[in-house]
Amino acid sequence: MTAPRPSRRPGSGRPPHGPPVDSLTPHLFKPTAERPLRAKMRSLRSETRVMPHAHEWPQLTFSLNGVCRLSTESGTFIVPPSRAVWVPAGMAHSITVVEDADLHTLYLHASIAPPEPAWQRCVVIEVTELMRALVLSLDTCPDGTLMPAPLASRLLARERLAGPLLCDELQHAPQIRMGVPLPSSERADKRLRALCEAVLQQPDERSTLAQWAARFGASERTMARLFRHELGLSYQQWRQQATLAHALPLLARGLPVSRVALDCGYASESAFSAMFRTAMGRPPSHFSGRLRD
Repeated sequence: MTAPRPSRRPGSGRPPHGPPVDSLTPHLFKPTAERPLRAKMRSLRSETRVMPHAHEWPQLTFSLNGVCRLSTESGTFIVPPSRAVWVPAGMAHSITVVEDADLHTLYLHASIAPPEPAWQRCVVIEVTELMRALVLSLDTCPDGTLMPAPLASRLLARERLAGPLLCDELQHAPQIRMGVPLPSSERADKRLRALCEAVLQQPDERSTLAQWAARFGASERTMARLFRHELGLSYQQWRQQATLAHALPLLARGLPVSRVALDCGYASESAFSAMFRTAMGRPPSHFSGRLRD
């Protein structure tokens, strides 16, 4: 097991939170029977936090560039540009921008949303080339935007044509296990929830479970039991999933393995690579540079 590093490297200590913003005005993009597919885009700076919110329609979120973290009551999902997260209707969610991002969101009316039970939870999918092109072709103007009638008519026609194809592409896109489970903030022990959130906010902090537990007023034995009972994982298993979720987007953006290892709190590249290969079946270098600019 990698020993904790004595101190953070200069310049690495990010604040756990950035400037909060509202829910990015979803009411101005509400999907309807007449316009069942709506798209919006907003550029957000690193460490920006979109406050928890919910709406009555499902959404698909991905970043054209940069990396985001979408969190719900049951888990958190790292979203690099080659991935997207599906959030079902009514599910509260928040977003933290890990790296400056152009955040794209699709809102779907119930009439075109996937009806299968599997889509009643968060799903991480691979963004195909066709899906990416279709999303970028859609109008992202909010309701009430004034524009010439011919342009408005053309954009609406494109939206109606793209909708069925995009929904078909969504349902057939490869799904990926790229989430980190979180305990329920209402039913679970608050100390466990606080510990999990602290680990996610400080990915380079490699304290032991005993050290983390002490920060939140619990014993190592108590926290170990809570991980097993609430999440069905040991702390080591959960911590590994959190590390992989943080590391994969960094590798995909082409960062050197040595830099990613340091970002994940490993004192050596070899220790990080050994963990990564054991968990993923491939070395970190296999995932390097997999994202488009």
